[in-house]
Amino acid sequence: MDNSDTDNLRARGWWTGLSIAMLLLGLPLAVWLDLTTLAEAALRRQASDLNSVIKSVRHYYAANVVGRILAHPGQVQVIHDYETVPGAIPIPATLSLELGKVIGEQQSNITYRFVSDYPFANRAPHQLDVFERDALAALRKDAGENIVSASAGLFSDSVRLVSPVTMAPACVACHNTHPESPKRDWKVGDVRGIQEVMITQPIAANLFSFKFLLAYFVLAAVCGVSFLTMQRRQSQKIVAMNRELETNNDFLASLSMKISRYIPPQIYKSIFSGQKDVVIHTERKKLTIFFSDIQNFTATTERLQPELITQLLNEYFTEMSEIAHRHGGTIDKFIGDAMLIFFGDPETKGDRADAQACVRMAWAMQRRLSELNAKWRAAGIEQPFRSRIGINSGYCNVGNFGSADRMDYTIIGAEANLAARLQSIAEPGGIVISYETYALVSDVVDAHALPSITMKGISREVVPYAVDRLRDGRDSSDVVIEKLPGLDFYLDAAAMNPADSAKVRAVLQQALSSLERRQERAAE
Repeated sequence: MDNSDTDNLRARGWWTGLSIAMLLLGLPLAVWLDLTTLAEAALRRQASDLNSVIKSVRHYYAANVVGRILAHPGQVQVIHDYETVPGAIPIPATLSLELGKVIGEQQSNITYRFVSDYPFANRAPHQLDVFERDALAALRKDAGENIVSASAGLFSDSVRLVSPVTMAPACVACHNTHPESPKRDWKVGDVRGIQEVMITQPIAANLFSFKFLLAYFVLAAVCGVSFLTMQRRQSQKIVAMNRELETNNDFLASLSMKISRYIPPQIYKSIFSGQKDVVIHTERKKLTIFFSDIQNFTATTERLQPELITQLLNEYFTEMSEIAHRHGGTIDKFIGDAMLIFFGDPETKGDRADAQACVRMAWAMQRRLSELNAKWRAAGIEQPFRSRIGINSGYCNVGNFGSADRMDYTIIGAEANLAARLQSIAEPGGIVISYETYALVSDVVDAHALPSITMKGISREVVPYAVDRLRDGRDSSDVVIEKLPGLDFYLDAAAMNPADSAKVRAVLQQALSSLERRQERAAE
């Protein structure tokens, strides 16, 4: 991911966060605005309805009450069929019935009904639905409260309010004596009928009262869809980037594994963990340097085919490298058939521990080479490899040498050259160490001194020591190896078939007999 993509993602993140914050802050504002609008609309609607009702009642009262009285003064009567009698005005029940018609004509969403199950004989019976009949029955048992029913439909809501119409004293006197009354035993407080008001409100009227909230939800939906679309695009981009990163990581892992084959594992780990910088830099440290070489390698290459030499040499280096890694050595380089290994950098356990680890490594290498020789002899190779090893401890310059374009992690110093010189005076299959190394490992090895040597670049006289054996018991096993002029002995009791033990004893007995005969001839 380049810097522009990172900046774009960061900017989108800020804008997204700001948009979400604005939406969250806008919700209570939208609700407050809608509640204000809804309250105002409800008040306006109630005022308009009340004004229309009052106007309708006033017009009805002016035409059917005041107008009739003024047209026929002195002839006022209060009767239910007032229309046929000049100067007569309607009784309350008739007034309620006719007001219901007037209000219904003026207000389409308001219905007013004044109904009873005891209509006068000259009037059509009222049609009561189930709710009205149940309400009337309930009110005759308890006329203390109004009965309300609310219903919600798909496109409108409605409320029905029913209140009782009770008999007053004047009503009782009239109804009980009127010739057209269907019931003549009314008492004060009886429920004669019901007065019902039904108001219907379309859903759309309330729905659009929440215009700010609806606008908020629309905006939130648009922002949500935009956010999801942006997230999906970013997710797809991130998935593509992750795939590219996985591919690059796999490539880098493969490349790093290949690179690790060219540099010591300790250096590889320190570089990739960030402990070391890949810059030209050296330090002066006390190291223990190991140098090994194969005896008469040039002559061996003349006897064997190049392919076989390559196979043997690669197997030899593989086995020796595994031993070096196991003991913590840093493999500097392979020089033809030679190996340069050092202890003390980039990791150290102290001068004494580093020197002892180096000697144990050398001893393990010689034993392993003897095992390989036995294997190679069995494969038909008459004269396999025999190596010489030199070990020295001293101060060297260690680090990155070279140029800014190409560097080599190695050591430079006379002490490294001394290790190579000690190798040159070692017996095939032997290990020669300097006095400085011997002083550090004398408690774990048995060694004998060799004639002192001098070397160019080192002012002191060097006393080498040939390692005879390890005496700390760490490398004790059933393997017996000995190399002398006229003797090349290798015995691995653990790998031997028990059935061959008798044959081995016979061979050893034959060898002893041969030595005894030689001694007898020498004595004669």
